[in-house]
Amino acid sequence: MVDVRVTYDQQADAAYVYFTDSQTRQEVSRMYPCDPVEVEGMINLDFDTKGRLVGIEVLAASSKLPQRLLDAAERLGVEDS
Repeated sequence: MVDVRVTYDQQADAAYVYFTDSQTRQEVSRMYPCDPVEVEGMINLDFDTKGRLVGIEVLAASSKLPQRLLDAAERLGVEDS
């Protein structure tokens, strides 16, 4: 089974989809930004030193990702009440 982790910061409306083993920290050596004009938001593809896609950062995530994915994502930036 593929280990995919998704985090979401609702205040920033930013999500990150990790394609790496959650036990191993992958270093990002190259980031490829998608054209914000064409996608109406910023999406960044992160690659490791071997050219493998390790994650995707999605800004304006609520308009780009399915709500069910955001609902299931690990929440970031949430203060304890």
